[in-house]
Amino acid sequence: QVQLVESGGGLVQPGGSLRLSCAASGSFFSVYDMGWYRQAPGKQRELVVRISSGGDTNYVDSVKGRFTISRDNAKNTVFLQMNSLKPEDTAVYYCYAVASLGFRSSANNFWGQGTQVTVSS
Repeated sequence: QVQLVESGGGLVQPGGSLRLSCAASGSFFSVYDMGWYRQAPGKQRELVVRISSGGDTNYVDSVKGRFTISRDNAKNTVFLQMNSLKPEDTAVYYCYAVASLGFRSSANNFWGQGTQVTVSS
């Protein structure tokens, strides 16, 4: 099984920055896509950004130019640098990874526990 451990959330003022990290560990064969979802109060969970094992990225329009995702494949860790934060960025952020558990096994989705990001004066 795969475990994802997140860190870096907290309270920040508008215009501030936070850096989230998510490390995957456990018994798995390969890790493919990794990324971040977020869920704000009263809203559906949305995909913020994904990054492939080869480094290709996709961002939701609302964070383009402000957020940057990166990954360290050797450590199976993904990072999210969040700059110019806005109150509407307030949400619980969930890390995910797509991983296979064995050779020629199907890939499954695994989730972190979530970390709270609050942007407020």
